[in-house]
Amino acid sequence: MKYLIVGLGNIGPEYELTRHNVGFLTLDRLADKHGISWKSGRLAFITDFKFKGRTFHLIKPTTFMNLSGKAVNYWMKELNISKENILVVVDDVALPFGKLRMRGKGSAAGHNGLKNIEELTGGQDYPRLKFGIGDDFPKGRQVEYVLGRWTQQEIDELPIFMDKAIEMIISFGTIGINMTMSQFNE
Repeated sequence: MKYLIVGLGNIGPEYELTRHNVGFLTLDRLADKHGISWKSGRLAFITDFKFKGRTFHLIKPTTFMNLSGKAVNYWMKELNISKENILVVVDDVALPFGKLRMRGKGSAAGHNGLKNIEELTGGQDYPRLKFGIGDDFPKGRQVEYVLGRWTQQEIDELPIFMDKAIEMIISFGTIGINMTMSQFNE
């Protein structure tokens, strides 16, 4: 069995530690835990590892957030992985900071990265792991918030939530989405 795990984010040092890049950060931590390194591939940084007879292909699109679908569509076809075996790790302002929720499908909810994935893969029926970043911003300031840097308190707590997200990613590939959702979703 093969899985495509997609961490959403923006490339470049100015975006590295922003809330919008929590997908990149989570996959970087997952790669570190498995002792694997990233290489530059078409439309994405790529790496992979095997666990319990399954292959996890990780990508971090280099297309910038709003064009993430180009990388997802390309690697889905290149690796011959069906949509139900894709998991997109994405920031979500509708969830409190650190809350994690896996879904088998759903709307983009205004997230341009998810919107582009929908457009280029043909619908909303792909799994995603939503990583809550909170909504502590004044009306009209969402862009500055998601592209803003984490607070020191968030940075201190982030590894705990990223480790739980990693558990959920591995669980997705080993016991499946339904059991993962019932075990981890709050």
